[in-house]
Amino acid sequence: MNDVAAEGDLIARKEGAAGIIRLNRPKAINAVTLEMFHDIDRALDAFEADPEVSVIVLEGAGERGLCAGGDIRALWESSKVKGDLGKILWRDEYILNARIKKFPKPYVAFMDGIVMGGGVGLSAHSSHRVVTERTKLAMPEVGLGFFPDVGGTYLLSRSPGEIGTYFGLTGQPMNCMDAIHARFADTIVPATELPELREALTRVRRGATAVDVTNLINRFAVAHAGVPLAGKRPTINALFGFDRMEDIVAALERDGSEFAQATLKTLGEKSPRGMVVTLKLLRLARATETLEECLVREYRAALEVFASDDFREGVRAAVIDKDRNPKWSPPRIEDVTAEMLAPYFAEIGADELKFPDSK
Repeated sequence: MNDVAAEGDLIARKEGAAGIIRLNRPKAINAVTLEMFHDIDRALDAFEADPEVSVIVLEGAGERGLCAGGDIRALWESSKVKGDLGKILWRDEYILNARIKKFPKPYVAFMDGIVMGGGVGLSAHSSHRVVTERTKLAMPEVGLGFFPDVGGTYLLSRSPGEIGTYFGLTGQPMNCMDAIHARFADTIVPATELPELREALTRVRRGATAVDVTNLINRFAVAHAGVPLAGKRPTINALFGFDRMEDIVAALERDGSEFAQATLKTLGEKSPRGMVVTLKLLRLARATETLEECLVREYRAALEVFASDDFREGVRAAVIDKDRNPKWSPPRIEDVTAEMLAPYFAEIGADELKFPDSK
C-alpha cells in the first residue's frame, strides 16, 4: 500500500492496480472542502503519471453516503463578509470536474448512499458510475438560492425529455433507477457487493481499458425492473416543457393532479430567483456542446449567487438556523426581472476559469 496523500479529510493511495480516492469526513457525510479538491487534483496527478495505476476508484467513508456536497457553511461565512472563497473554491472545483470527465484512465465512482451537489461533480462526470439500492442522488441547490452547478446544468440538460428540468427545479432525490434513467449513472451494484467489486478493481491488468473495467463491473451488476419516474415522463414533459417559470407553474396549476399539487408545493419552497436562473441555465446548456462551456456559464452565475442575499438566506434557513423558513428576495417568480437576471449571464474574463489542456 502506497500513500499519495496523508490520511486526513482525503485519503489517496495506491492499492494494487487501483488509485483509491476516499472522501474521509464521515460525520459530515464527506462534504468536500477546498483543501480536499486540491488533494484530489494532486492524487490524480500522481495516479495519471504512475504506469502501475490502471483504474481510479472514488469512494466515501462511513455508511451514509459518498458525499453530501460542498462545505456550504464555509461558503456562507465567506459570503457574509464579502470574502473570496466562492471565487476560489468554485474555480478549482469546476476545473477538477472537467478534468474528471476527460481523465485518461478508467475512473470508477461508487455512488452509494447520499450523493449531492459537489459529490455529483466528483462522480457523475466519471467514466464508470456505479449506484446501489441505497443511492439518493440530488441537486437541491435551488432551495439554497443557488442552481445545480458542478456541471449539473450539462448533465440535467442531457436527461431524457424534461426529466432533468424536473429534478433541477425541484431538487427531488433520484433513486438508483432514476439516476440511470436521468443519465447520471450507468450500473446498479448491490451495496453488499461493493467490497468485492473494489477488490476486483485492485487486481485489473496493467493498462486495463474502459471496456475491461465495464466488463468487470457488469459481473457484479443487477438488472433493474422499471423506473419509478419513467412512468411520469409524459406528464413531466408536458408540465416542464416551457422556457418560463410562470408557464411551468401555470401548467402545474391547470393539471391539478396529486403529482402536480405536490410539485407545486415543492417549488413554492424554492428561491424564485434561483428557479428562474436554473431554468435559463438548463435551456442554454441544451444548446451547448461541451461540459467546459457549461461550467464557464455556471461560474459566472455562481459568483453572482455568492454575492446575493438569497444564497445567504437559503443557507441560513437550511443549514445554520434550520428553521426551513427562508425569506426570498424577490418573494415571487413574477417579480424576478430581466435586470436582476442580467448579471448572472454576463461575460466573464477569459482567464477567470481556464481549463488546462493537460496536467
